[in-house]
Amino acid sequence: MGELSHINTDGEANMVDVSDKDHSQREAIAEGFVCMQADTLQRIVDGGHDKGDVFAVARVAGIQAAKQTAQLIPLCHPLMLSKVAVEFECQPQHHRVHIIGRCKLTGQTGVEMEALTAVSVAALTLFDMCKALDPSMRIEGIRVLSKRGGKSGDWSAE
Repeated sequence: MGELSHINTDGEANMVDVSDKDHSQREAIAEGFVCMQADTLQRIVDGGHDKGDVFAVARVAGIQAAKQTAQLIPLCHPLMLSKVAVEFECQPQHHRVHIIGRCKLTGQTGVEMEALTAVSVAALTLFDMCKALDPSMRIEGIRVLSKRGGKSGDWSAE
């Protein structure tokens, strides 16, 4: 396991200095799930939700959140993202929505936190828009699926 990069030699929180790192293409993909009652999912799929297109609102929320990650996570660098995508896959057999967040840039640090933030806020938005129908929903399984680029190279979850 590697060293903790956000802790200095005195054990204090520290924003990593990336100024000497080379620019490279970097990409991260994260996922998460919103589990719900079958009829709640069907109502979203059918477009019969009183609040409108739930996926459209959650997609925009996730994209906006990725762009604001440095404002939300104290030691994250502000990044010039070149691509943010949030996708939804309904999985009626599991009564859930699978959320995929993809972030991309050419820069000196990775975009894993941005992808995780996109997925998290998209999931929270789905929850917010559907909580009146189904207060028992669960958000779960948020994780990084893969990252590409940078000094440490490529990585994928098992």
